[in-house]
Amino acid sequence: MATTTDLITKINENYGKMSKGQKLLANYIIDNYDKAVFLTAAKLGEIIGVSESTVVRFASFIGYKGYPEFQQSLEELVRTKLNTSDRIEITNGGIEQNGVLRSVLSSDALKIKNTMENIDEAAFENAIETLINARRIYVVGLRSCAPLASFLAFYLNMIFDNVINLQTSSTSELFEQMIHITDKDCIIGISFPRYSMRTLKALEFANNQLANVITITDSIHSPMNLYSSCNLIAESDMHSIVDSLVAPLSVINALIVELCNRKQSDVAETLDMIENVWSNYQFYENDEIDMVEDSIKMTYPGEN
Repeated sequence: MATTTDLITKINENYGKMSKGQKLLANYIIDNYDKAVFLTAAKLGEIIGVSESTVVRFASFIGYKGYPEFQQSLEELVRTKLNTSDRIEITNGGIEQNGVLRSVLSSDALKIKNTMENIDEAAFENAIETLINARRIYVVGLRSCAPLASFLAFYLNMIFDNVINLQTSSTSELFEQMIHITDKDCIIGISFPRYSMRTLKALEFANNQLANVITITDSIHSPMNLYSSCNLIAESDMHSIVDSLVAPLSVINALIVELCNRKQSDVAETLDMIENVWSNYQFYENDEIDMVEDSIKMTYPGEN
């Protein structure tokens, strides 16, 4: 994939040979790359005052296979720089007009498709083996990645005995929870733009202690990969103020399913124990809905 430097260089190198419409596009993109990245070819053409086909030809003219590849170069540039107010402004001018529901769902589906086509299966297998052989497994994901980390840690606890989901409000607290990490352990770091410095510091500390480091992030250029030996890359993009994390979640699901396949007897034993605990302590006596029953008993105020 082309880098952002390639993009600017290509525009500059070809500027003298561009038509009037192409120069308008080039000037707008250089001055407004943070907004252009979210625009379809049709919307970008509408803003500039040129046709959609002119925008597509522009991408090809400067050396890209098509508009999607050109747009990926723009994404690399804005990935860590775009602020929240910019996102809201762009969404109001773009996605909203096309129908939020279908636009977001289509975009998310594309992220999963691209992730499936590009993910390194050898890295995935390496991650599985590393997790199976680890004495302890640490999971760290902060801010918008915290739900992903909690989800992963929840199911890893069904498979392994010693899983630690690092939850903290400061870097020092992370180190305190990781103080016993060694080369027999592994840590999974989950971070997407804007990247978390606390997550990065946790991975650095783990690496310094010779622990195995696995990352789930968006790019081979992600700073999270500085300290990892196993990188699982999943596409992420921004819809307004919301980061799309459906592709990372799918990768996490795949990890869990494959680990369950490899550790079937252990998982079955754990699930049996959980069912016995639920039964013995009646955890779900008043909360679980039995769909076999013809009706659901409801108690209303004033009823005996």
